Amino acid sequence: MFAALRRRLTERVEQWARKRQGGDSLPLQLQSRRLYILPTRPGLAAAALLFVMLIAGLNYSNSLALFLTFLLAGVVLVGMHECQRTLQGLELAHAQAADCHAGTVGTVELRFANPARQARRALSLRAPGASATQFELAAGAVVTVEAAFQAGQRGRRRLERLELASTAPSGLFRCWTWLYLPVEVIVYPHAQGSRPLPRASAGRLSGQSAAQVPGEEEWVGLRAYQSGDSPRSIAWKAWARGAPLMVAQYAANNGNDYLFSFDGLESLDLEDRLSQLAAWINQCAGPEAACGLRLPGAELPLGRGPAHRTLLLRALALYGN
Repeated sequence: MFAALRRRLTERVEQWARKRQGGDSLPLQLQSRRLYILPTRPGLAAAALLFVMLIAGLNYSNSLALFLTFLLAGVVLVGMHECQRTLQGLELAHAQAADCHAGTVGTVELRFANPARQARRALSLRAPGASATQFELAAGAVVTVEAAFQAGQRGRRRLERLELASTAPSGLFRCWTWLYLPVEVIVYPHAQGSRPLPRASAGRLSGQSAAQVPGEEEWVGLRAYQSGDSPRSIAWKAWARGAPLMVAQYAANNGNDYLFSFDGLESLDLEDRLSQLAAWINQCAGPEAACGLRLPGAELPLGRGPAHRTLLLRALALYGN
C-alpha cells in the first residue's frame, strides 16, 4: 500500500517537474531554479538530534548547550548551501547513446564541464531502472561519464530522463535535477531464436552470379610493386600523388555468404522473426562471413565488417516504424 502510494506520488512530482522545466537542449548549464534538495536519512537524524539538544538546553537553561546546538545548526545550513552549489553552474556539453538490443542494458555518454574553481564531489548519474554511476569533477575539468539504461522495445527511442544528484559535502542533504535531453537511441530486436543458421551461399541476390557478389574478393591492402605484377592491379591514383608504385592485394572469399530474409520464418510472428534475424546477423560477425538482408520493401546487399553489421541491425530495428 505504502509502496504504491509512494510510486504514485513520485510520478506526480516527476510530471510536475517535466511540465515546469520543459525539454532541455545542449549545451546546458544547470541553474538554481531547476535544482531540488531534501535531507537524507542521516540529515533527518541530525535534525532530530539538534531538536533534542535544543529542548535540553532550554529546559536546563544551559547556555553552552544552546551555543553548541546553534553552532551545529549553522554548520548543517552551510552544508545544505554547499550541496546545492555542487550542481549549480555545472555544464553539460554533449550527450549520445550507443545502439543496443532490446531487453539489454545500454550506455549513454555525457560530457560534463566544471567551470568553477572548486571541485564537485559525490556526483551520481542514473537512468530510470538502472544503477547509478558515481563520479567527481575537479576544478576546471571536463569528464565523460557513462550511465547505464534499460533498453525497451525495438525502434528509435528517446531517453525519458536522467537524474543527476549529489550528497556533498556531508551526506546530510541530497540535491538533484532531472535532465530531459534530446538523446535518441536505436534499439535492435532482441537477438534470440532457436532456428539454425541457414546454409551459406544459399541466398544470393536474385540475378547475381558468384563473380558479381560484393565481397567475393576483399581488398586487403597495398604492397610494393614487383616485376611481373599486372598493370591493372597498380594503385595509379596513389602513384599520381607522388607515392611509389604500389599494388593492391585482394583475399579470396571462402564462400560464407548469407542473405537473410523472412523465408522459412512464416510460422513466427513479426517480432520473433526480427529477433531470429538479429541472432543470425550476430552469428556472422566474424570477418570471414558476408551477410545481407532482404525485407519486404528493402534489400541490403552482402557485406562484411562492424559497420555493415550495424547497418543490417538498424534496418531490423526500424522495420515497420
